[in-house]
Amino acid sequence: MDYFNGARSRLVVPDNLKSGVSRASFYDPEINRSYGMMASHYGVGVLPARPRRPKDKAKVENGMRFAQSCLLGRLRKQTFFSLAEANAAIADVLERINNHVMRRLGVSRRHLFETVERAALASLPAEEYEFAEWRFARVSTDYHAEFRSFFYSVPHALIRQQVDIRATARMIEIFHRGKRVAVHQRRYGGPRYGTDPAHMPSSHRRYAEWTPERFRRWGASIGPQTEGLIVAILASRPHPEQGFRTCLGILRLYRDLSRERAEVVSARAVEIGGLTCKTIASLIATHKALRHSTEPAAVMEHANLRGPGYFH
Repeated sequence: MDYFNGARSRLVVPDNLKSGVSRASFYDPEINRSYGMMASHYGVGVLPARPRRPKDKAKVENGMRFAQSCLLGRLRKQTFFSLAEANAAIADVLERINNHVMRRLGVSRRHLFETVERAALASLPAEEYEFAEWRFARVSTDYHAEFRSFFYSVPHALIRQQVDIRATARMIEIFHRGKRVAVHQRRYGGPRYGTDPAHMPSSHRRYAEWTPERFRRWGASIGPQTEGLIVAILASRPHPEQGFRTCLGILRLYRDLSRERAEVVSARAVEIGGLTCKTIASLIATHKALRHSTEPAAVMEHANLRGPGYFH
């Protein structure tokens, strides 16, 4: 017995559904993946309509036209203010459709279902189906995969690899070559990065206890210029954690500097856009050299220069 879903495919309940055939065998890779997973969950096969074969779509198109005329046609002038109210109205119309005696067959659709179809149907799965959206993604250099403007970590060995993302309303699962490699709680707001410390390289894991706010507070303890430098460094990286190493390097460089000197160096670094440890170290060295030069050097030393003693 056929069950129709959509305008270009139909779900077919196999005759051997109760004989222990694997549900995965009913999944057709050519159809939409979310649709295929739903069909697999309920143990049905999907037969896509062939291109340029209008007869393949006849039953599906007729079913859609019947639903539109009997459901949408009857409810088109009604206004609903909640989903529950709309569902209740649709249920009433469906009850009338199913109990209506068909003129050609002399029986109702409900009678056909009870006498012919019900015995052929398998029982519903024990677990309720949960809709999931599937996407392809490529892991970036910071070992995170993006889904709807949020980023979720995977093991760092998968950098630049293509992965499959399965997204439900509450969870993000990431698969590589059919094996699940990461699972995260789905994010809708707040921090854009969800990072599992187990996915970090060992060189990054040491800094897991550091946060952008902690570095900002440290910069503010020196002065506003240093705080601005820290904020600029973290904002210049695609992922804030990528700036932690630079901030720790600046922390070591500033350890032997007074607050006044550190503020001067920080202001100059922000002014020229020097947001690396190498630039900061160069500015510190330049500032130190300027302080130690107490007298300006002579413009030129030459034997023909007589000097002030010549006139006395």
